Parts: sequence; C-alpha cells; structure tokens
Amino acid sequence: MKLKDKVSIITGATMGIGLACAEEFAVEGSKVVLTGRSVDLGENAAKEIRDKGGDAIFIRCDVSQNDQIQNLVKKTVEHYGRIDVVVNNAGVNHSANFFDISEDDWDWVMSVDLKGTFLLSQAAARVMVEQKIPGVIINMTSVMAVLALADQVPYCAAKGGANQLTKAMALALSDYGIRVNAIGPGPVLTDLMKRVVNNKEKEAELLGRLPLGRIAECSEIARTTVFMASDDSSFFTGQCIYPDGGRMIQAFSRKQEK
Repeated sequence: MKLKDKVSIITGATMGIGLACAEEFAVEGSKVVLTGRSVDLGENAAKEIRDKGGDAIFIRCDVSQNDQIQNLVKKTVEHYGRIDVVVNNAGVNHSANFFDISEDDWDWVMSVDLKGTFLLSQAAARVMVEQKIPGVIINMTSVMAVLALADQVPYCAAKGGANQLTKAMALALSDYGIRVNAIGPGPVLTDLMKRVVNNKEKEAELLGRLPLGRIAECSEIARTTVFMASDDSSFFTGQCIYPDGGRMIQAFSRKQEK
C-alpha cells in the first residue's frame, strides 16, 4: 500500500475526480477525509468507502469560506490526530462572454479555485509543521492554466494562479519537509463532460484536440494523484504534471477518420 496510515484531506470529493481520488487513496491504505458542500453525497461516498473496508469520514466544507476551512482542519485533527496529505481538488468554472463577466462571477471562481487552495494549504501546513510531519500538498489545476479559452477567463486566470501558487508554496515549505505539486488534467469524463459529449459535434471537436483520441477516466487522474501523494514522487516539488492525453502538444485539430 502506497499510502498506508496516511491521513488525507480531499476537497470536492463528493463526485468526479475528487471522489475517484478518495476511493483510490482508501485502497492504498490512507485514512480519507472527504469534503464538499453536499452532505448527502459526501456521507454516502464515505459510507461506500467504509463498506469496502476503507477508513473515511465526511466533513462538510465550502472552501471559499475560511471559517469552514479552519473547522475542517480542526475536526480532522480531532478525529485522526494528524494531516499528511491535502488534495486541493474543489473547483468551479464560469463560462461567459468577456464583457458579461461580473465582479461576483470573478470573485466566486477565485474564492474556490485559488483562495480556497491557499487557505486550506496554509491551515494544514501549520499542523504538519507543528507535528513535524513531512507532508504533501497537491493542487488540482488544469491544462487551462497554460492554454486559454476566450469564454473561461476567470477559470484560466485562477488555474494559472494555482500553478504559480504551487511553486511559491513549494519554496516556502521546503525547509519543513513539505512537498507541494500540482496536477493539470486535460478533458476528463466527469458528469459534466458526459453531458458535453452527448453532443456528437462537440465530442468530435474535443477528440480532434486529443492525440490519444479519447477522454480520460476519473480513475486515471486519481492514480496520478496517488503517485504524487506517495513516496514514489519523493523528489518532486513545485512541479505540475499534465495527464492530458497529449492535449498541450497538439497545435491543430487532428483529422477525424471517417
């Protein structure tokens, strides 16, 4: 087991990539704290992990709210006694014409995708430092931290900021033995993506930008996250790796076979 007896907080863990990470971490021996805004989804997800022999609890947390982040960290330590790994996976997006983006739209995306990542990392790192734990922080960013879409301005800015935050935190925490890295997935088959690819034209356009010719499963991103959380990546810090199916090396849409 790669994460035996580690205590891991995973945000946005009620569905999609976050839930897949929670499941994979539990299989690898980690005690998992799932967080999210939906109590029903979170409690059910934690129960399913326990039913399969894992050790998991759910603590509700909206990562845009600092008081809820502090409560999450406090309750995790009360229950498990320590924090070894944080996966900052919670994220939101807002698609709109540039001139239609409001200040509230901007603040909402930034508060979850960037500010929440910083605040939880800071709070958890304090525990790691106090307990002299060589912890790991993993930030889930995106290929859109480097690429860009005209209708996703706040999201691209927040994910780009999260990449730079990863580097800065890695330097700030290196003396304490805490490694900080990021994972930037390409298209992943989440519930939202499943709705997108129901449109055959959009699916063809998306696949045309992927050299591997398919969309990733959530479990593939979760396995990458296990690698970054484990000692297998012990010489990684301040890095972002991109499980993107080749998306970032594809300059033009490849021709579709008929």
